[in-house]
Amino acid sequence: QVQLVESGGGLVQTGGSLRLSCAASASIFSITSMGWYRQAPGKQRELVAIITSGGSTNYADSVKGRFTISRDNAKNTVYLQMNSLKPEDTAVYYCNVEQLVAWGKRDYWGKGTLVTVSL
Repeated sequence: QVQLVESGGGLVQTGGSLRLSCAASASIFSITSMGWYRQAPGKQRELVAIITSGGSTNYADSVKGRFTISRDNAKNTVYLQMNSLKPEDTAVYYCNVEQLVAWGKRDYWGKGTLVTVSL
């Protein structure tokens, strides 16, 4: 059973930076995309950033220009560099890996890492 383990969350002041990492416990073949989602208290989980197997990226409008997603295929790891953090970025951040399988697609999720941005 493949597990995704996130790290890098924590408490940071407004304007600060954090780098999240998500490592898969084993190789995942036929990955279609890797991404980061977040869920703030009382809100639905939302997409933050995604990177496809071809290297294309997509970002939520709220983080464009501030966050950068990248991946290291050799390490089965995806990163999220977060700069110019704002209090509204406070949330639990979840890593996601989407895999192409015979019957469609399979999603893997990490347990989440908390990011808190103080005023």
